[in-house]
Amino acid sequence: MAEITRHHTRQRMSQIVTHGDTIYLAGQVGDPAHDVAAQTADCLEKVDKLLAEVGSDKTKILQCTIWLADMADFAAMNAVWDAWVAEGHAPARACGEAKLATPDFKVELLVTAAR
Repeated sequence: MAEITRHHTRQRMSQIVTHGDTIYLAGQVGDPAHDVAAQTADCLEKVDKLLAEVGSDKTKILQCTIWLADMADFAAMNAVWDAWVAEGHAPARACGEAKLATPDFKVELLVTAAR
């Protein structure tokens, strides 16, 4: 049976959970003072750092679910996303509108990756 390990664990959640060679990241949000483009860049920077911590990188992302507080921000978020995704390594992805933890959060990313 594959081992489960948790990193940056608090009472409510862990920032990273690994099960064998599969990596699950908690939802990543950006600085709530920023606009959606800057929040997206913040999220992606966090994803890069968390994946590196467990021996992976953005080319190994299997799936990403993106929640936007307002789908009117879809193009602005995608401009940042498209510049970040490694050529030929686009993961399976879904994007929808949802109320996020606070009204100041405009985007949240949930990532599953391979090691």
